[in-house]
Amino acid sequence: MITIKSASDIDKMRLPCRIVAEVLEGLKGLIGPGISTSDLDAFAESEIIKRKARPAFKGYRGYPSTICASVNDQVVHGIPSNKVRLAEGDIVSIDLGAFANGFYGDAAVTLPVGKVSDEALRLMDATKESLYAGIEKAVPGNKLTDISFAVQSYVEERGFSAVRAFVGHGIGRALHEDPQVPNFGRPGQGPKLKEGMTLAIEPMINAGSFDVKIMPDGWTAVTTDGSLSAHYEHTVLVSKDGPVILTKIH
Repeated sequence: MITIKSASDIDKMRLPCRIVAEVLEGLKGLIGPGISTSDLDAFAESEIIKRKARPAFKGYRGYPSTICASVNDQVVHGIPSNKVRLAEGDIVSIDLGAFANGFYGDAAVTLPVGKVSDEALRLMDATKESLYAGIEKAVPGNKLTDISFAVQSYVEERGFSAVRAFVGHGIGRALHEDPQVPNFGRPGQGPKLKEGMTLAIEPMINAGSFDVKIMPDGWTAVTTDGSLSAHYEHTVLVSKDGPVILTKIH
């Protein structure tokens, strides 16, 4: 069942969304060769708690960390570790959620470590722009898969592929609510978008095949062909005045 948020709900939801945006912005400044993904995780947890919120992911279905830090061919759910140190030329996708005021916020970004390859730059750019292409379709009266089709068509036109195994989702009082928001599909399908819906739209895009596999840790998803992967996400409100990005720093 898709929950429609009231004006009061949206006001409360702005806080965790703002916290996610602020902490991601802080993480950007830490990215560089030599830093471990566990250092990034410790920073994120400290900053969330400092803001009187709590990490959304830590303990969720047994997940052990505050952030997901997925490096290079890791698609999503990479577990931070002091054994994983970023190196020049890597790309790292950081997914972060926070809970405050009874509501969740969720966003992700992919960042370069020093100078990266042209392919990595093209992939990150296409993934980020596909997110905004999808967000543009998050308006009342459109169908859910209008978002999906916008993402898929944008990246495929540029030679990349949209992951099928993981999708976006509704968000609010629960981290994952209905509906699921695929990054692929024919337009004009699924529920009609209505004012007050809140969606976590999150393209996960691979440079090669869209196929993924799960590593022995039970969490980390990687591309089956070893190609690079990028991930961007915003929490978005469907409103009568157009899409509102709640996890954007204004």
